[in-house]
Amino acid sequence: MRIRDKVFVVTGGGNGIGQQVVWGLLTRGARVAAVDVSEAGLAQTASRALSVDRLSTHVVNVTDVAAVNALPEAVVAAHGAVDGLLNVAGIIQRFVKFGDLEPADIERVMNVNFYGVVNLCRAFLPLLVARPQAALVNVSSMGGFVPVPGQTIYGAPKAAVKLLTEGLRAELHGTNVAVSVVFPGAVGDQHHGQQRRGDSRDGRCGGAGAQDHPARGGGGDHRPRRREGDVPRLHRQRRPLAGLAQPPRSRARADPDRPADGAPAEGPLIRLAARGPGGLVTGSGA
Repeated sequence: MRIRDKVFVVTGGGNGIGQQVVWGLLTRGARVAAVDVSEAGLAQTASRALSVDRLSTHVVNVTDVAAVNALPEAVVAAHGAVDGLLNVAGIIQRFVKFGDLEPADIERVMNVNFYGVVNLCRAFLPLLVARPQAALVNVSSMGGFVPVPGQTIYGAPKAAVKLLTEGLRAELHGTNVAVSVVFPGAVGDQHHGQQRRGDSRDGRCGGAGAQDHPARGGGGDHRPRRREGDVPRLHRQRRPLAGLAQPPRSRARADPDRPADGAPAEGPLIRLAARGPGGLVTGSGA
């Protein structure tokens, strides 16, 4: 999918990976609806965006079904359509063993990291399938592949997101919706630092940015610093998972990001979401 002039909804757009994806899409000429539980985070995203006229911000808790169901109408009112949904929002658990977590801790992580994705997919899929070309990108985690001591409950919904996305890809085969799942490696952001310090503010279930993968040491505020005019660094590794059928790719030219006439292009949407060391992407392409 070519990004310019398309409309994308990005959850977790107030921090971390989601914030970087918002900036990256805007840089490539897209219109973006940034969604986050944090009004302050969204204000920061807007203040550093290079094209505020193509950005709308929406304070929504991804676990609030009624609020999520009202979101498509708000996005269409702001931008006229929806061409893509990127589910990036997520939170980590406290770094303790499973038996040391309270039921409320478990429920909070499961609700944000799994049901948040489910809620957004249910709300926006009817709009996506109606478009001539659309994309659905869900962010899982390398923690959904390999268990991490002290992050068992974090990994469980991330593994569920993987299978959910692969199932959606199978069900949407033959439609105009390209479905992809992203598995980032270690990424630090504001909420990662808050969890390391025991700050429970991200327990509001909105998931401002993805904290994937949480197995890095150290605490404090790891927010990425961005100066005016900077273009976010985008991880470009893309490898299919073993056992997943991959569509044939054109070999017409070496660089898939550049049209045949040599003019600059926006590049595949899928790569915007795969930021971080060791990350990989699989899906039906974008």
